[in-house]
Amino acid sequence: MSDPRDNGPETEPVIRDNRKIDPETGQARSAADEQQPKAAAPVAEGGDAQLLAERTADLQRLQAEYTNYRRRVERDRIAVREQAVAGALSELLPVLDDIGRARDHGELNGGFAKVAESLEAAVTKLGLTSFGQKGDPFDPTVHEALMHSYSSEVTEPTAIEVLQPGYRIGDRVLRPARVAVAEPEDAPAASDED
Repeated sequence: MSDPRDNGPETEPVIRDNRKIDPETGQARSAADEQQPKAAAPVAEGGDAQLLAERTADLQRLQAEYTNYRRRVERDRIAVREQAVAGALSELLPVLDDIGRARDHGELNGGFAKVAESLEAAVTKLGLTSFGQKGDPFDPTVHEALMHSYSSEVTEPTAIEVLQPGYRIGDRVLRPARVAVAEPEDAPAASDED
């Protein structure tokens, strides 16, 4: 006995559409329509090629949007992290100032010295660097002048004393170095006649 599903090698496959609504007309199907096999629809090559091109363009656009979204999220995540670290380190700057003053006065010894070294190592690991040295050329973007004088020993505005070191993370200045500035004596003085 042969299998009723075996249509032989020379016949096309039978496709039975059991949907209750005809997708082409949108009308409800009768019971007689459901029993009739439906032949495969002929493929319109021009329409399919255009549809394929549209879908490919849509997919490429969505992929580019997703890539840009991932980059933006990663950039925002890094910026938020940097802001959080900078905010926490800004709160520790007075403690670092106290440690520096204690070191300058010889009061940094014993267990307190170990704690100070550990704290300084931790903030350095987070990217905090100190700047501002005696003799540095004065730069208003990274220095804050607290005192001003004239001197024959300098050729340009120079930090002659660092009153409080500055701190930065990467290129971001958390606090400018507070310095005493000396300018050359031969600088033209403002006259009262102007």
